[in-house]
Amino acid sequence: MAEASAVQAAKPRRWTVIASGALCGLLAVVVIYTRSSAFYSPIAVMIVAAIGLAAVLLQLRFYNREQSQPLHAPLWLNIVGILFAVAALFSDVLRLRPSIAQLMPLGAIAAFSISSAVILHAFRKHRMAAK
Repeated sequence: MAEASAVQAAKPRRWTVIASGALCGLLAVVVIYTRSSAFYSPIAVMIVAAIGLAAVLLQLRFYNREQSQPLHAPLWLNIVGILFAVAALFSDVLRLRPSIAQLMPLGAIAAFSISSAVILHAFRKHRMAAK
């Protein structure tokens, strides 16, 4: 009986570890194949922030599988971040002024960071309540 519960507990954790490893690998590929001068670009930092948000959202998905009351990401903040990111990537097509074009990735980074912080704070709050 104890063996069956150990197998059930290990199965969700295995997918969490696999997903975390895949995201770390993706981040490593971005860092390895990018010149160091490119990291002075706000768009490169925005991409790294988006990968970090994807990791937090994936962690949220796995966390919610085990909970009776699931946590939710701030959807409006993620949408704002995605809109800023799209505007930053297509700033030439949208004919944005250079000063505005540089603010777009910074807005996306801010939105992704705040969203991640809200989710991680909720994890900590639920963990403290469980103890």
